[in-house]
Amino acid sequence: MKVIIPLAGFGKRLRPHTYSRPKPLLNVAGKAVLGHVLDKLQGLEIEEIIFIVGYLGEQIQEYVTANYDFPARYVEQKELLGQAHAIWLAREYVQGDVLILFVDTIFEADLRALRELSSDGVIYCKQVDDPRRFGVVTLDADGFITRFVEKPAEPISNLAVIGLYYLKDGPGLLSAIDELIARGIQTQGEYFLADALQILVDRGQRFNAWTVEVWEDCGTPAAVLHTNRYLLEHGQGNAAQVQTVNSVIIPPVHIAPTAKVENSVIGPYVTIGEGAEVRCSIVRDSIIDAGATIEDAMLDQSLVGKDAVVRDRFRRFNVGDSSAVDFSPLA
Repeated sequence: MKVIIPLAGFGKRLRPHTYSRPKPLLNVAGKAVLGHVLDKLQGLEIEEIIFIVGYLGEQIQEYVTANYDFPARYVEQKELLGQAHAIWLAREYVQGDVLILFVDTIFEADLRALRELSSDGVIYCKQVDDPRRFGVVTLDADGFITRFVEKPAEPISNLAVIGLYYLKDGPGLLSAIDELIARGIQTQGEYFLADALQILVDRGQRFNAWTVEVWEDCGTPAAVLHTNRYLLEHGQGNAAQVQTVNSVIIPPVHIAPTAKVENSVIGPYVTIGEGAEVRCSIVRDSIIDAGATIEDAMLDQSLVGKDAVVRDRFRRFNVGDSSAVDFSPLA
């Protein structure tokens, strides 16, 4: 099985953090978002992972090489023409079945069940209250997908597509994307995977819609903090191993072994990265990235980037890498 992971987007909704690194490398619960996704692939029979990279793509390659031993290939998407276009760029490397994951998606699903699949593929979905924000699917009486609709104005289904797809016929999908591009089927200037999958359904392929109970998004600051809370509550916390000086730790938290915490109250729902320092502060529901310094501050619902400095005052912050916020009086 080949795996395709498109991650060439700019991550505009997570700026300023994504000016200096790709969105998939943001730290959530002690690990890059991409790391949480790749962990789900451990134990599967994977021939190769194809990463579709773009802006700052060399950081993706450095991270994967340093932390994982999957056979990997990196393909650059020079023009951001949409999801389907990103997958189409891997066309010469796909000969059989393919698993496609969009890196915004942190999910809970048993991918080993795909070995017993009798249909042409699986589109993973989650039931949502407001389907207008998502791509959705409709089903026939036998439970197979009949339509893919991107962000329907009228609620035709509450089964939202979460960004995880398995197809037995990878070349067939690429053929459908060829047709999509040839016919110029675009939405707001982009080629959507949903339209290519609809072509496959119209050709007679049958796809199951398997639902997941957990689907966590990492596309906005609020979503990143929500995902951080979920992961800390479900096995990613390390409060029992944390070493601090004159401090109170309120689980769940994840504090890197090389971080320094002194005279502070940390938690709940806090991630502190490698080499970060927190002194004389109260921090809750926040992510403090590697090398950052927090001093004489009270933070809540905050994202503080790598090597950033925050001093003094109770605030909510979204501070990018290598920034400094200092409310202390002028000398």
